[in-house]
Amino acid sequence: MPRPLWTGAISFGLVTIPIKVISATEDHAIHFHQMHLSDMGRVRTRKVCDLDGKTLSQDEIGKGYEVAKGETVPVTDEELDQMPLPTAKAIEIVAFVGADTVDPVRIADSYYLAGDGQVAAKPYLLLRRALERSDRVAVAKFAWHGRERLGTLHVREEAIVLHVMHWPDEIRSPESLAPKEVELDDNEIEQAVRLTETMAADDISGFRDHYREALEELIEAKSEGRQAPGPAEGAEKESGKVMDLMAALNASVEAAKESRGKDDGDATVHTMRSRKKTPAKRTTAKRATAKKSTAEETRAKGSAAKKSHAKKAAAGETAAQKRSAS
Repeated sequence: MPRPLWTGAISFGLVTIPIKVISATEDHAIHFHQMHLSDMGRVRTRKVCDLDGKTLSQDEIGKGYEVAKGETVPVTDEELDQMPLPTAKAIEIVAFVGADTVDPVRIADSYYLAGDGQVAAKPYLLLRRALERSDRVAVAKFAWHGRERLGTLHVREEAIVLHVMHWPDEIRSPESLAPKEVELDDNEIEQAVRLTETMAADDISGFRDHYREALEELIEAKSEGRQAPGPAEGAEKESGKVMDLMAALNASVEAAKESRGKDDGDATVHTMRSRKKTPAKRTTAKRATAKKSTAEETRAKGSAAKKSHAKKAAAGETAAQKRSAS
């Protein structure tokens, strides 16, 4: 099990559930070091004091808040821990709401909440079953990393998951980003809806990070002294080209249908023919050639048989003439 990031409790009315917070995600991205190109020496980021120019260790660094130009108030970790917050050591559930009312934009990080010890087993299961049966999510407040945060508790398989949420005032309004009103034809809208239906999927579990895979191939090739793989065929796309919207939608629908093996009727699963197999036309041609060869061989055998029979008849006739002459 990964190392817990935080320990505390879930406060559920008068019920307290000891928990450990564990990251629900893993970072599989490939990270690079900054290097000096001439000798490939490592370039590091050092923490240096602006006043004396000294490089500082982590023990010499603390927190401070600049209240005015040139005036900073130091704040220690002990002072932060002693703040009179009910959420300082607990994830306090304050409400239950419908899952469809949670704006996905407000969701930040996700963490698993694991029961801490046998004493947490029963209340943990109680909360999980209550969330499952009510079809709601719990809204909670908690203090973490020097600030009070908002979150929601969901059930994923057999675990309770904490989704850290942004506060309402942290979400920017998209009003200024919306495009100006333009005229849309009903046929264009219907074709766009048809495209969404053609591209519909049951889940997204099959998607992979192709960029990371290509990056791993690049690093492996360079480490082995091989030539780095080139760009895939068709990777370059034209940009800035103005296309007819309806034509683009029609082409997109046809391309999606072709890639999924669907027709205009009910959705049907088709077995895709492997490119390595011989196409039907070539197979038919081979069969025709085989039949033609068989027919020619038959005719050749028949002709040879006729010639042999004629030779035998001629030989017999010559022998009869000799006996008659004698």
